Amino acid sequence: MSDPVLQIRGLGISGPSGSLVRGLDLAVDAGEIVALVGESGSGKSITGRVILGLLPDGLTASGDVVLAGEQIVGRSERALRELRGPGAAMIFQEPQTALNPSQRIWRQIHEVLRAHTRVSRRDGRARAIELLSSVGIPEPEQRAEWYPHQLSGGQRQRVVIALALAAKPALLIADEPTTALDVTVQAQILSLLRDLRDSSGVGILLVTHDLGVVADVADRVVVLRAGESVEQAPVDELFARPRHEYTRRLLAAVPVLDSSVPTASGEPAGGTEYVAPVVSVSGVTVRYPGARRPALCGVDLTVARDEVVGVVGESGSGKSTLGRTVLGLIAPAEGVVERSARRVALVHQDPYAALDPRWSVTRIVGEPLRLAGEGHRATEGRVAELLDAVELPSGTGARHPRELSGGQRQRVAFARALASAPELLVADEPTSALDVSVQAGVLTLFSSLQSEFGFAALFVTHDLAVVSEVASRVLVLRAGTVVEQGPTGTVLANPTSQYARDLVAAVPLPDPVRQRARRSDAAQGAGSGTVRRARSEVAPAEDPGRSAR
Repeated sequence: MSDPVLQIRGLGISGPSGSLVRGLDLAVDAGEIVALVGESGSGKSITGRVILGLLPDGLTASGDVVLAGEQIVGRSERALRELRGPGAAMIFQEPQTALNPSQRIWRQIHEVLRAHTRVSRRDGRARAIELLSSVGIPEPEQRAEWYPHQLSGGQRQRVVIALALAAKPALLIADEPTTALDVTVQAQILSLLRDLRDSSGVGILLVTHDLGVVADVADRVVVLRAGESVEQAPVDELFARPRHEYTRRLLAAVPVLDSSVPTASGEPAGGTEYVAPVVSVSGVTVRYPGARRPALCGVDLTVARDEVVGVVGESGSGKSTLGRTVLGLIAPAEGVVERSARRVALVHQDPYAALDPRWSVTRIVGEPLRLAGEGHRATEGRVAELLDAVELPSGTGARHPRELSGGQRQRVAFARALASAPELLVADEPTSALDVSVQAGVLTLFSSLQSEFGFAALFVTHDLAVVSEVASRVLVLRAGTVVEQGPTGTVLANPTSQYARDLVAAVPLPDPVRQRARRSDAAQGAGSGTVRRARSEVAPAEDPGRSAR
């Protein structure tokens, strides 16, 4: 048996604030995908960076990190530069920031090639086109001349993978490579990673908190908690028989979309009786200046009192635009928005960006109350009640957003939204940036708050498993048009549109055995809405049709 392409023994990483990783052992063989999973702060990403010798200033590493037979810890920067590329390469989470916006795609790949070998401009361009073709970029000769902004998110991630492959590395480190992607594009990238493992024999270290992704592609799993490995096992064994309580909690927190079973009754609050809508959207079209097509086209929607309606679709489908139109933040070019709700609120996707970093939590949550003219003493009392409602400790009010975790910041965002006693709340991807266990807590909180306060809600998300847990009805958008809507359980279990079937089929099941069976069925063309069909039909839609000229 050959040596692993990566062997880590007793790895420790420490800094001024203490130890970040302790005694980590990990190995990756050629032709193997090992998933490194855990919540934010567990040490996943910093472990990936130490393999490339890219520790931030102030951090030090100890132990053994052997990459392609070469020791990394203690190696000089010059020697590390020689190993980056042929030894290991990184696939970053956000392709937009990993690519040079002012440089054509082929030139960026050419620069990587030149860093490791002598290659002419002509040969470099030819190799770039070959790499773009290998990662599934359509019309690679044309797109090699494009700039990153002319590509879709999925195509940009493919370019990042092509850059990583340019020097033929022994190890690929994929750091949350699908977190920012739609479910159908995610399915394409995961399929590409499996193909690279099988065809090139490259070892892959997959850093992720998404256990559905792990079930879909990983061979083995290493679970990190607070810098320590609490469990390592083959993927089938870990999902079927997790040994550590922390692993069991992570698996229990994963929202599951089982399209064979209806997930909701589909009846709004009040049963079958008519409930007056808090908002009614009729024939609404929204156009942005300079855009080639409407952001929304002839959309109809109603949200009843006490009802949660989910809005799903890929990036660019018009989900967020619909939410802002419902709130009155965007005026439609055509159609009518009738809103009986006088008090409305919005919960943003990124709570850190939505909260003023200079203000205390008490001031943030109390701002809507002050704007409504409530007195200082009444405001303080109400803020305390709201923080208690979102299950934050009593001392949280004196803290600032930077002192809170992601889940705590999102709870503050909910508390602020509730301060105005909204009749209608729009939640725009409120859990997409959260770890699976934190996401589970926020979803439970959302459901309990909605039940207690009785507000209607429009829940915007690209995660079908999430919408199945919180919404009684769902609306599916594609390119600004409603392709399907109805009771959540009916739409997700028996979608009538091909697009909705593709979305459902692209959601990875957090069960490696069932997920492999589903992929096998898809490869044979069995069933409806297979992942293969999703790839073949969605890939052309990624093309923005913008020429480089």
